[in-house]
Amino acid sequence: MQSPHSPVEERIASLNDGVLIIITLIVILVAGLLAWVMFRYNARRNPVPSRLSHNTTIEVLWTLLPVLILVGIAIPSFRLVFYEDRTTDPDMTIKVTGHQWYWEYTYPDSGNLDFSSYIIPSDQLKPGQLRLLDVDNQLVVPAGKNIRILTTSGDVIHSFFIPSLGVQRYAIPGRTIETWVNIDKPGVYYGECNQICGTNHSQMPISIRAVTPTEFTAWVAEAKTKFSSNSGSDKTKVAALETAR
Repeated sequence: MQSPHSPVEERIASLNDGVLIIITLIVILVAGLLAWVMFRYNARRNPVPSRLSHNTTIEVLWTLLPVLILVGIAIPSFRLVFYEDRTTDPDMTIKVTGHQWYWEYTYPDSGNLDFSSYIIPSDQLKPGQLRLLDVDNQLVVPAGKNIRILTTSGDVIHSFFIPSLGVQRYAIPGRTIETWVNIDKPGVYYGECNQICGTNHSQMPISIRAVTPTEFTAWVAEAKTKFSSNSGSDKTKVAALETAR
């Protein structure tokens, strides 16, 4: 798993580690029991096999113990599901709309600032940019803030997925689904659409740039000017990208 950079991902990693410990202990126990049975009850040591067919204590144990283990896993799992569902006191909201095959980001708290984010074709990458991950317009957010994310789709089902931030939500036409994130430090965090959505499913990466609150305020002012002057249509961009590939 990637290093966690949000409270949600930290809890996901913690639950993963806890479950890994539990299943490792189960494997060791079952393997030990099998080894003991093979050693103690093989045909050479027991030429006359036992005719025992029932043991109430053992049957209660192998029914009750798995139930207790599953409950022990389920309780923190449900807590995590509710924790990652939404934040009660968001500092800002971002609406994410999936399209074939790009992302559209809207900032309702910043005058409905809206722009689209497309993959950078491999033949146009600059030094230091990552193939199949870098985009022309990154999603910029302030670090250390509770950010509510609302996902939806303009066509088919997509999925907004950033592993290091613990964010994964479907983007479904006609529905708005909520989650949240609080990025612990400035940096660039990558994700992908991980719901097969058509021919260019692999061509809609997610690039999030977390900055300081001061830098974010300056970026919003600049972005309002930049994106208000954009006149190219999404369909034209998509056609150009498909031609380039």
